[in-house]
Amino acid sequence: MRGVVAAGHPVTAASGAEILRAGGNAVDAALAAMFTSFVAEPMLTGLGAGGYMLVAPPQSAPVLLDFFVEAPGRGLAPGAPHAPLHPVDVSFGHVMQVFNIGASAAGPYGVLAGAWTAAQRFARLPPAELVAPAVAAARAGVLVGERQAYLFEILAPITSATPEARKLFMPAGHSPRAGDKHCDPALADTLERLAAEGPAPFYTGDVAELVCDWVAERGGLLTRADLAAYATIVRDPVRVAYRGQTVLTNPPPNAGGVLLAYALALLEREPAPPTVAAIVGAMESAQAERTPEFLADLSDPGFLERFSTSRLGATTHISVVDADGWACAVTCTNGEGCGEVVPGTGIHLNNMMGEQDLSPFGFHAHPPGRRLPSMMAPTMVLRDGIPRLVLGSAGSNRIRSAILQVVIGVLDHGLGVQAAIDAPRVHFEDGTVYVEPGVETAALEAEERTLVRFATRNLFFGGAQAVLRDPVAGTLTGGCDPRRGGAVVIA
Repeated sequence: MRGVVAAGHPVTAASGAEILRAGGNAVDAALAAMFTSFVAEPMLTGLGAGGYMLVAPPQSAPVLLDFFVEAPGRGLAPGAPHAPLHPVDVSFGHVMQVFNIGASAAGPYGVLAGAWTAAQRFARLPPAELVAPAVAAARAGVLVGERQAYLFEILAPITSATPEARKLFMPAGHSPRAGDKHCDPALADTLERLAAEGPAPFYTGDVAELVCDWVAERGGLLTRADLAAYATIVRDPVRVAYRGQTVLTNPPPNAGGVLLAYALALLEREPAPPTVAAIVGAMESAQAERTPEFLADLSDPGFLERFSTSRLGATTHISVVDADGWACAVTCTNGEGCGEVVPGTGIHLNNMMGEQDLSPFGFHAHPPGRRLPSMMAPTMVLRDGIPRLVLGSAGSNRIRSAILQVVIGVLDHGLGVQAAIDAPRVHFEDGTVYVEPGVETAALEAEERTLVRFATRNLFFGGAQAVLRDPVAGTLTGGCDPRRGGAVVIA
């Protein structure tokens, strides 16, 4: 066995496994899978996205690569006018969520810079080999499965928002259906150029100019100065003890990792395994910490230490672990995209400035250049310093609750990784507990909680992908989330 890849789509996972078989390590595989996800999972990620990668090299300290989206507007006057955001309603069946799109929703993309940083620091194989599976898939097309067809359907208000988006995502005049092929030759061209020239054209060259001019003509705030100043940031991950093991996750200015660590620290004080009521209580406590002051202070250099001392005591995701001991978890998101597809670039710009989850106290309130406080939290559990569980999730505010419950399933209940992902979930937000079938709710009802019950498992509750190493035998197993049509491939 060369390793295991768990990802959000079979083609995504297969690309990572192909690279493992070619001699790549876990980071090579994660990068190849990430590039392929841009065509296999185009409504969740893409060239216009941002993300985070947690890497644990064998016998070296883990590092977190932050390449998430920043607030735009460098070089513009404070309060510069911009086109209004356009709200669209997206139904998850039992819950309606509002997303905001348009040129004003776009911030500087980070995946091109982040991928290049990861490749230069950790990859064994040359960039041309890492993009090759994605290039082939983008030109030949990827068959749309049931889950992807559902995403295309519910996000049709975005894919139909502009002529350019309709041309890319609705070439037949309607949302792609199961069995159709999604092709993106412009994406293939861009990936080949990235491999040949690096990220410079996309941040300081001709592509950057084309993107910024396109956005400016439509009233957006993304400037050439924003892209020119963009860089991947290397950070130390957050560490929190849980059940005698060490959980690593995303540090500030990301919000999700801090709140996940806080919830785990609270549950560490409870008897194992925690009850559903205790899990919901920890989620509620974490949610209560997400105040305006919390978000404003995330970027302060000493925030993590202050928060930890006073409280902690003593969105596509790809997880890869290889036979040589490398582990990599990478989470990327385009939000849902803002509907602006820049012709000839393969770039569908993100809508991060229109995501209420990232701006709960007002849109366009972040100063230019500040990384947005994402919920994305690529995570690892270390046992005796060796990665035991490598995981992450998609799902907006449900990311941290999905990761939390998978960790509890493995560490507290002794479940296998697939069983832990399959287990029914709860999520607390704004005074309401959302519940999948199979969760015992008697204690929650006794506490007079407001419950919203889903009839079946639903992608609302996230899309976790994970790899588990047996601490005794050292064997690897993967788990993928049926809520989002994930896949595991063994190389």
